[in-house]
Amino acid sequence: MEGGTVSRRWEDLDTDVLLKIIESFNKFELAPGIAHVCRAWRWACSDPLLWQTVDLSHMQSNFIKTSLEPYVYVDNQSDRTLTRILRLSLSLSHGHILTLVFHYNLYLTDEQLSYTAERCPRLKRLVMPAWNRIKRTGICKAMSTWKDLESMTMPSIGTPRFVMEEIFKNCKNFAELKIMGSFNVTCANSIVQFLPNLKMLSLRCSMVIKEALVIILDGLEHLEVLNISHCHIVEVPPPPAQKRIILKEIDDSLLQKASRLRQFFTCMNESCIMCQRSKADEGLMRWYRYEENAWKADEVQSLAL
Repeated sequence: MEGGTVSRRWEDLDTDVLLKIIESFNKFELAPGIAHVCRAWRWACSDPLLWQTVDLSHMQSNFIKTSLEPYVYVDNQSDRTLTRILRLSLSLSHGHILTLVFHYNLYLTDEQLSYTAERCPRLKRLVMPAWNRIKRTGICKAMSTWKDLESMTMPSIGTPRFVMEEIFKNCKNFAELKIMGSFNVTCANSIVQFLPNLKMLSLRCSMVIKEALVIILDGLEHLEVLNISHCHIVEVPPPPAQKRIILKEIDDSLLQKASRLRQFFTCMNESCIMCQRSKADEGLMRWYRYEENAWKADEVQSLAL
């Protein structure tokens, strides 16, 4: 005591106050320093409430596209930065992560995905990164760990069957799916076969084949919510016709099939800015052209970020 003033050590700071301080900052930037102040501060940085959601959507890989598989090259520094952030957050979270969000231009390797899956086994919601550098064995291994997974947002993939099959095998409570990119008959058939209990599906701002929509509406008896807002919907006529038809409105046959749903989100309005963008990009949205977080929006509230 000096001059009537009682001095307190930083490690004696009330935990609730310390948590409020940590929550007010970017934990990925400050947690490394704060966590190493003392044992009490590291314990506070590991509080489960702080790590229920890990949002890495601010991180993008420094990459260039290539002509050979995996069609992208990511520089070593970008990989090292991602690995460091993953190790930090997954170490402090102690397996309490329930929601994990990656950017669509973040290119994980199999090793990074496996490391992540092993350290967040309680995951319920996942926003997937790009598929390019993740092999089939990598995603299968991750899915086998995420038994509690209920919701996933994913970029479109050329061979979706094995992904849907792994969800079917391992994720018994899976109910929500969002696909960004394109939605074809192969993808629709895979969903109907392996995710028959799916309740919510969002294809927002995607290129969608009309026949694929018919397959979904006919085949998913438990589907409650479907979002095709701002989609670029294409009808493929039977042979010998070769030219695809771009739908300008939802026709009566689709409306009739969708009438049983609790919610059916549509928007094909020429004055809508998102519809204009989808039309210009032909349903393969070039999100980098638009607002930074535009890709996170969704009319289905539980799928918005």
